[in-house]
Amino acid sequence: MYNLLEWKRTGIGVCLCLFTCISIFAANPDSLLKARIDTLLADKMPRGAEAGICIYDLSKGRTLYEYRADKLSRPASTMKVMTAITALATPGANRPFRTRLCTDGKLQGDTLKGNLYAVGDMDPEFDEDAMEELVAKLTEQGIRVVDGDIVGDVSLKDSLYWGEGWLWDDAPAAYQPYMSPLMLNKGVLQIAIRPDEPGFPAFVRGYPASTYYTFDNHTHSHSRGEQPLKVNRDWMHHSNLITLTGNVSRSEGREMSLFDSGSFFLHVLTEKLMRAGIRCTAVADSTHEGIRAAYRFGQVPDSAVVELAAYETSFQAVLDEMLKESDNLNAEAVLCRTGAQATHKKKVTADDGLDAMRKLIRKAGLNPKRYSLADGCGLSHYDYLSPELLVAMLRYAYARTDLFAPLYRALPVSGVDGTLKYRMGYGTPGFKRVHAKTGSYTGVNCLAGYLQTKSGRWVAFAIMVQNALSARAARALQDAICLEVIKEQ
Repeated sequence: MYNLLEWKRTGIGVCLCLFTCISIFAANPDSLLKARIDTLLADKMPRGAEAGICIYDLSKGRTLYEYRADKLSRPASTMKVMTAITALATPGANRPFRTRLCTDGKLQGDTLKGNLYAVGDMDPEFDEDAMEELVAKLTEQGIRVVDGDIVGDVSLKDSLYWGEGWLWDDAPAAYQPYMSPLMLNKGVLQIAIRPDEPGFPAFVRGYPASTYYTFDNHTHSHSRGEQPLKVNRDWMHHSNLITLTGNVSRSEGREMSLFDSGSFFLHVLTEKLMRAGIRCTAVADSTHEGIRAAYRFGQVPDSAVVELAAYETSFQAVLDEMLKESDNLNAEAVLCRTGAQATHKKKVTADDGLDAMRKLIRKAGLNPKRYSLADGCGLSHYDYLSPELLVAMLRYAYARTDLFAPLYRALPVSGVDGTLKYRMGYGTPGFKRVHAKTGSYTGVNCLAGYLQTKSGRWVAFAIMVQNALSARAARALQDAICLEVIKEQ
């Protein structure tokens, strides 16, 4: 009898407890969300990893969830969110990037008597087609001879071609370019490789075609005894000699950076002028060294300069590539130009752009001294941010339509494009609802941006996972948290 009564009392107690919990959660849905995210952290956190999370309801103006939100973490490419918002908040942000051809001389008949200046504006999207367009504009003006030097003006930026803390042994990687105000194809060489008959060397071709680099081809086509294909550049000695070895059994492609992006630009420009029928009197012959003698670096004179041609790239195009495809060069170009626009200096450093970022952090309500800012793209291991900071910047952008509209358009969309194309895809509640920037390298995996709940509420969030060797597990945790927030009513 006693046991039966005790069971009834216990059962009633459990029911009352459950009823009380349900009532609390119903009255405060944020508590239920917190409980679900806490469970996700307990169940899905990669072994040995740590996380910092901040989730803010923009529609209702309140924090939905925090977990070590002030924890400093390496942001990887979520640093680009900071760079993008800083740039958009700087007056003149929408001005296009302009690469110009100018002269200090005069056109006499078909001869340009004077130097031809290529003036760099840090355009990271300037490609071979853009260069050919500039050259065509010269031929349209009847220019057939340049009686002077080809001069590259790279005075916009200091001579440091890498960001602070970038890794030296990533030198040949296409994602770590040599920065310059004059960039061509992002300073990257594209290599096409296809096999010939068995035993013969493979066909190798570089784009853009130029004598600026050379191939040392030791490959063998369809040779089973050979090692796999290897493509290396002698980056330790700043050489653009590219060595290829091993077996080639199918068509393949490679990408790698070339040393000295400014010289690469001027070298190819000189070659294209000659191919277009514009003779450069400074070129002694058509060899690599002959072309090199035709160009040099210098600054455009302050007076008596005529603009002959210009090529423009919209800021939105640069921003789209920077965020959707996580392009490091674009981020550094934006940071540099932000510094120029914020300070009105003619020559800037990365610190000028970072100082503008620090000022914006203060406007967003936080102390910039609590963070470490080293570059614009997140490659540096000296960058340290917090989820709280990223969300504060996202909140700042959301409050201003002129910032939010271009930023939101440029962010990757879940299940649709960019670095979120294969995450939270079609058939999941997150499809098209998350616009956010990813950030990852070894041991670091972050996600920061905006999402919309099923009820239409806007949310800003940052999830920074550190010390996770399994990027897949870290991404799964981030996606699961986003989906929980999206389900909130």
